[in-house]
Order: sequence, then C-alpha cells, then structure tokens
Amino acid sequence: MGRVVGFELNSQDPEKASAFFAEVFGWEISEPHWGYRAVDSGDAKGEIRGGIVKGPADFPHGTRIQIEVESIDETIGKAKEHGAQVVREKMEFDGFYLAYLTDPTGVGFGLVQYEMQD
Repeated sequence: MGRVVGFELNSQDPEKASAFFAEVFGWEISEPHWGYRAVDSGDAKGEIRGGIVKGPADFPHGTRIQIEVESIDETIGKAKEHGAQVVREKMEFDGFYLAYLTDPTGVGFGLVQYEMQD
C-alpha cells in the first residue's frame, strides 16, 4: 500500500513562504539543497517530512503529497493505465527516485521509491 511520506509546498517566492511558515507555525526550515528547503515541523509521532521549493512551470504553487511505492516504474505504469499523466519522469537523487504525476482530475502528486533497484 502506498503511504503518504511527504509534502512539498511550491511557491514562486520560497524564501518568503519559508519565513511565513517558520513564524506562524514555528517550523524549522533548512537552507536550500537543490532548491529544496527541508521542513522540521516538530517531534510529533507520525510526522510527515516535507519541504518548501520554488514551484516549477508545471506546478508553480500549491501543495503536493508524496507517496512511497515499492516500484516507481510499476506504479507509473499502473497510474497511466488508470488515466494519470506523467508531469516529470523518474528522477534519481541521493538514495531515492522521484516522479510527479497528475491523476485523471488534475490533482498533482509525487511518487517516491527509497530503495533503489536496477
């Protein structure tokens, strides 16, 4: 079962957005790495990791959840069979794969595969 493991807040002014969430909610926000500012929203049990980033042209602002999957390739294929569109093909980062899709109604989401397999 795919579980929600993260969130991404997209903004055209991530510095201002970071300041807002830090001041209003007390979040600790790291310096950008690849343009991504990791968010620490506290020590709550079951905390979901997240970050703030400058939104790309295909998703300039809004919130996307990230869903962990065992096989990103298989899940992309299954999602496409059910009407999803791939917005960003599978990308490789340090220790994980990430892809962005939209469901048939246009809702954006990310897929994450942490254990990399060839």
